[in-house]
Amino acid sequence: MSLWNLSRRSQAMQSSAIRELLKLCERPGMLSMAGGLPAAESFPAEALRSVADRVLREQPAAALQYGASEGLAGLREWVAAHLRSQGMTTVSAAQVLITSGSQQGLDLLGKVLAEQGAPLAVEAPSYLGALQAFTPYGPRFVPIACDDDGPLPDDLLTLPQRAPGCRFAYLLPNFQNPTGRLMPEARRQGIVAAAQQIGLPLVEDNPYGELWYDAPPPAPLAARWPEGTVYLGSFSKVLAPGLRLGYLVAPPALFERLLQAKQASDLHSSSLAQHLVLALLQKDVLTHQLPALRARYRVSRDAMQAALQRELGGLGDSPEGCRWATPQGGMFFWLTLPAGLDAQRLLEQALAASIAFVPGAEFFVTGTAGPAERRTVRLSFVTLSPAQIDEAVRRLGTVLRAALAAQGRGPLEGALGGRTESRHATPELS
Repeated sequence: MSLWNLSRRSQAMQSSAIRELLKLCERPGMLSMAGGLPAAESFPAEALRSVADRVLREQPAAALQYGASEGLAGLREWVAAHLRSQGMTTVSAAQVLITSGSQQGLDLLGKVLAEQGAPLAVEAPSYLGALQAFTPYGPRFVPIACDDDGPLPDDLLTLPQRAPGCRFAYLLPNFQNPTGRLMPEARRQGIVAAAQQIGLPLVEDNPYGELWYDAPPPAPLAARWPEGTVYLGSFSKVLAPGLRLGYLVAPPALFERLLQAKQASDLHSSSLAQHLVLALLQKDVLTHQLPALRARYRVSRDAMQAALQRELGGLGDSPEGCRWATPQGGMFFWLTLPAGLDAQRLLEQALAASIAFVPGAEFFVTGTAGPAERRTVRLSFVTLSPAQIDEAVRRLGTVLRAALAAQGRGPLEGALGGRTESRHATPELS
């Protein structure tokens, strides 16, 4: 018998399948398409070194002392001004809460809004980290049906009947993790109209919105319904995740409760990190870095699209073939494997071939991943060079051919290794 009696809440906590997988990716020779990690070469190390020297020379007491729970005033002002330029014209700094990564923002929302047994709506599939953050607070997850453009407004309208008392809908409109899909303008209008009609609050998570490769995304959901939407953002994907800084924007009626929850959690986010980030922003480091970051990731995205078409293309929408969509931004391809394969079972062979991916079933609410969902895979393209992407996808093709051969389905040259014209230029997957 254990000396420690665990709370019911702690027993609901789960390890991240991705974090556990990343431990295996440290093996020599491993080519990982698993983690959604920014390219380390993109981190503004020299600029950080410069501003750190200045901050510690000119403002050591402020940077190293306790700070306001809401966050550094100058940083909150910058965030508000930036979001106003993105279409959220009514946002003020008083609504901005600086968090220890946007992951903390998710936890605070779970703490303040989720309730044991109460419904909470999420996309199918959805961001695994959000499901982890909300789970300890005991919600009943209700999947929202989705298509190539994201959640379906008509399905949202059914929530009062199938999930009365739903606390909020958690959505990722921009280059969603894991599917990479982008919610277009018309769908955003439909989602907000449906949410307003049924009185359903929205939580809009936007860690990837600045990582667009073809065109900027439409205005946020929060720009259309500011009083009914909480907006989450992060500096992790555009500066450096090690800084652990994010932010949320909440309507005044909710802000005070979230602030109280943060005070109980960590008092405030790192004063030093906030001063460093503000100094970087004031030097326009982000303005200069983003175009180069987009260009770098666009090359990697195009390399993965070409490699997938070369190694896995050929049969288009046939159940014997692989299907995917070319993302317009973000970090991920969402791949559907040939019928009859299971991505989780395939992972062991992939790791033996020194490649890693994340089985798509991990991103669905527990118990909702059927055979179709279990043959999905998330592939990250931003941490590997184009040459490494070529090799990783080549190995993936070899693993898939072997799996199909083991089923007695032959090499299936058309489905795997085929070189016919691509039919994947537009999104096909939810």
